[in-house]
Amino acid sequence: MLNTATISLCVGLLALAADRQASSPGVPRIDRDRAYAEPKNERQSLDVYAPAAGKGRPVVFWLHGGGWQKGDKSEVHSKAQAFVDRGFVFASSNYRFIPNVTLQQMTGDVAKAIRWVYDHAAEYGGDPNSIFVMGWSAGAQLAALVCTDDRYLKAEGLSLSQIKGCVPVDADTFYPALQIETVEARPGARRPSSYRTKFPEGHDKDLSSVLYVAKDKGIPPFLILHIDGRPESGTAIQAQVLANALRVANVPVQVVAGEGKTHNTLNEELGRPGDTPTKALFEFVDGVLTRAGQLRE
Repeated sequence: MLNTATISLCVGLLALAADRQASSPGVPRIDRDRAYAEPKNERQSLDVYAPAAGKGRPVVFWLHGGGWQKGDKSEVHSKAQAFVDRGFVFASSNYRFIPNVTLQQMTGDVAKAIRWVYDHAAEYGGDPNSIFVMGWSAGAQLAALVCTDDRYLKAEGLSLSQIKGCVPVDADTFYPALQIETVEARPGARRPSSYRTKFPEGHDKDLSSVLYVAKDKGIPPFLILHIDGRPESGTAIQAQVLANALRVANVPVQVVAGEGKTHNTLNEELGRPGDTPTKALFEFVDGVLTRAGQLRE
């Protein structure tokens, strides 16, 4: 028969074990459907994944893909868990779609969501001054645009210099006019291409992140990921065009090709152990934080 002292010891040990489990970065706290605009609606909301304890953690802000017409913040695959395991807070955001809004309004949604993350980061143990903006496909175009055209963040009371880094993953519209010309020049291509409805004439340049790159704007360092082996997709060319513009403006930039990847697998496998683009991604964010003196163990 257990005496009172033994029972108390067992209860204490169980409580200690539970506390350690709850404090583990591998057991994320998940907060879904936080509204970043009013009135509250599904398309202007985000999910936050965070370590259960700690503070001053860097933050990843993620944008899904889907051709600016579909997709959802829940489509994070391995990324949220991978970043939480490394002590990051991870926020995945929705945004409104065309034809209900323009791409300019969509980018405005992104800036509003970043402002919400900036304001609420500390509630999840995050550092509002260590936000990395990332996205895949359409989300990559939006990420690059909001990190080069400073009007969107300025409208929300933020600046480009408050973003620690940008990681666009396999986008083909950093320079939409070039992509439209490339697609429509192919034999048998439909003219006008679907890109013209998304980037209408007169607005294609306004939505080109390449054309907003300039020195001394506070543009953050970039890591551009793209697939390798499918030049017809345009993502490799677009990556190099954006990278060249950033280099001319003295903005640190790295370009990494995902060998053997498709447009979908580059995204789906990002965050998995042993994945080469994932290694490049973690090295990039760690390098930025190290140079800023903010790398956490």
